[in-house]
Amino acid sequence: MALLICLPATARADEQLPPIPEPLYKQADHPRLKNNEWRPELGADRINDFILMSSSITNSYVVTSDKGDIVINTGNPDHGKRHRERFEQLLGRRLKVKKIIFTQDHADQTGGWQAFADPGVDIIGQSDLERLAEERVMLAPFYLPRGKRVLHAIYEKTQRESGGREQLNIPPPLKLTTTFTSQHAFAVGGRRFELISTPSGETTDSIVVWLPKEKVLFTGNLMSAVFGTMPNFYTLRGDRQRSVPGFLRDIQRIIDLQPALLITGHGQPIRGAANVRASLTKIRDAVRYLHDETVHRMLAGQNLSTIMQQVQLPPELKLSPLGRGPTRWYVRAVWEEYAGWFRHDLTSELYATPASAVWPTLAAMAGGAQAVAAQAEKFLENGETEKALHMIEVAVAASPDDKLVRATEARILVQLINDTHGEGFDEIGWLETKLNEARREIDGQPVSTSKQSTQKGPTP
Repeated sequence: MALLICLPATARADEQLPPIPEPLYKQADHPRLKNNEWRPELGADRINDFILMSSSITNSYVVTSDKGDIVINTGNPDHGKRHRERFEQLLGRRLKVKKIIFTQDHADQTGGWQAFADPGVDIIGQSDLERLAEERVMLAPFYLPRGKRVLHAIYEKTQRESGGREQLNIPPPLKLTTTFTSQHAFAVGGRRFELISTPSGETTDSIVVWLPKEKVLFTGNLMSAVFGTMPNFYTLRGDRQRSVPGFLRDIQRIIDLQPALLITGHGQPIRGAANVRASLTKIRDAVRYLHDETVHRMLAGQNLSTIMQQVQLPPELKLSPLGRGPTRWYVRAVWEEYAGWFRHDLTSELYATPASAVWPTLAAMAGGAQAVAAQAEKFLENGETEKALHMIEVAVAASPDDKLVRATEARILVQLINDTHGEGFDEIGWLETKLNEARREIDGQPVSTSKQSTQKGPTP
């Protein structure tokens, strides 16, 4: 019997298409963006009588003394000069930069280093920093397009804040003058600084800076860009996966230091030993619960999909909704850290040909892409949105220029955005990008929720 292949009705009139509602939430409206503001017209702030903060995409800090100033992180490449101006305006004198410390190799920490590189300055970082920075430059053509698809609201916002100028994601090459593997200490102006490697952070060269006498701890982005959220153990834009059991060791280590002032990479510091301990303990306990519950279910023989569906934080361990993604992503991060990419579910996982290679054939056998889209519509109507997504991806693979198919895809994507309840910054960003692609196929015009930017922006 001959196989009947139904060709898509791509010439279907636009007015016959069901309406596509606007999503309830937009990445550009997400409150997380307030933690990444660059407002160069503002000045620096005093945290106390010897620590200054200059707010940005990632904050820059200065610890002052009469024997020289210590700079901790220098901001994006085009922000360094303004950071220094802010500090000097607040101090009423020129900085005497003795040392520059980087808490990790991302460009929003290291990029502005030249503005602070006074003659003889000691530039300090963990021993992996230079290598990781070089690898980030090497992979920039891979990372940048991915970043724009997921974090487009940050890229667009950064470009607006810079007056539309192109922002370089790659800082000028730097050469550290002091490196260390696990720990390094020095004193300036009678104040002791201890630098401690915390490789479970956003990068394996992540460190914290501890002032033991003053009980002050600078953590950079060890606990994600927004403190109080679930640490970003997997980033949708792409980067090395971060270690969950490693994080549990690192956060316990900093809890045991008993800091009274916690200064993170973004936002305002957390003050008071009891408040700092309670905040850190809640993050630790949430991560530990997620880790232990996932491992418990792995040992019980549950598959990854079931674990992702079932593991949720209990109400008392719910963290801030300003995180990068849903709990299920970090459940998967635990699984893959221990088990790797082979799930032992499908033999086809072992081979290079993806399932999508046979989707057009399956769609033809089912009666064509529109027939598959109709089934996707039924799943959507029944509240089975993830099943609808699987079905519509088959239909789109079979007929990507079919307007009716893409309209069904768009409605599914809108529902997935609404299902985030405005949380999950990265998830909303990716769904908006896919929604924009569907709408472009329908009407040939990009939508404002996800305009493609050519900006080479920060690495949040």
